[in-house]
Amino acid sequence: MASPAAALLALSLLILWTSPALGGANDAEDCCLSVTQRPIPGNIVRAFHYLLIKDGCRVPAVVFTTLRGHQLCAPPDQPWVDRIIRRLQKNTAKASPALPSPASSLRVLAQNPSP
Repeated sequence: MASPAAALLALSLLILWTSPALGGANDAEDCCLSVTQRPIPGNIVRAFHYLLIKDGCRVPAVVFTTLRGHQLCAPPDQPWVDRIIRRLQKNTAKASPALPSPASSLRVLAQNPSP
């Protein structure tokens, strides 16, 4: 029969082996292993997000999602990456109309009181 210490050691090893790595916010599959130095055509990109060292990744990157759903890793310090991000942010600002302010809503109600 196995000693309690051996059983405890086996259980501890099993827990460590099956648990995610300690100390990182992201799992390895969430991070980029490398980034492309070739510019990505901006017209195929629909979204982006950052994966940085502070997030637990070894390679800082901007992840662009293409119109077809592919994810491409790019270096965050390149001018062509900044241009794509600015274009996406500009398009997002145009696409989402500003919400009416509460004051303008009150003016409309005052002009058109319901019976």
